[in-house]
Amino acid sequence: MCDFRIMTPERSDRLNAVLSKRQLNLTVVLENVADPHNISAVMRTCDAVGIQEIYILNTIIPRHKKWGSKSSSSASKWLTIHQFTDVTECFTALRKRYKKIYTTHLSTDASDLYDLDLTEDVALVFGNEHSGVSDALIGMADGNFIIPQVGIIKSLNISVACAVSVYEAFRQKRVAGHYDSPQIKGNDLLQLKEIWGFQEEE
Repeated sequence: MCDFRIMTPERSDRLNAVLSKRQLNLTVVLENVADPHNISAVMRTCDAVGIQEIYILNTIIPRHKKWGSKSSSSASKWLTIHQFTDVTECFTALRKRYKKIYTTHLSTDASDLYDLDLTEDVALVFGNEHSGVSDALIGMADGNFIIPQVGIIKSLNISVACAVSVYEAFRQKRVAGHYDSPQIKGNDLLQLKEIWGFQEEE
């Protein structure tokens, strides 16, 4: 997982700048997303907006062994990826970290994406390319949301839907000042730096 390229001062400054923007109160959950390229595209978007941790839940498909490297541009090595095969275990882990869990699901009681408060500790759940989020997961969540659309086709590709959603979170969080000061500190920061493959002189 480490990047073994030479750690120049410029590279160190770059990585420190990225770490200072990482967000600990926003995550993405992918449930039974089958195409590794879709997962990798989501990873690339998560990295772009400063999401550090993502959750991958596979209950009906095999555990993923690799991601589509062309889609992710190697974003996976900069993220903390949690994989689960049990819904309850996944949700237990999420509840320890996030105040609200929202699923993407077209229903009569679904909220508009742009009405959600995404400055809270929030997990956004995206489902399988064909069947969407499972009923079990929907039943455990705090609510559903939809991305408003006015076209004939009422769905978006999973990676596009995720990008639209997390960039709305990015917008809200920037306005709220969440990117103005580092969220990862102390031992957590040191551990992540070690994983990222660089050390600084004392």
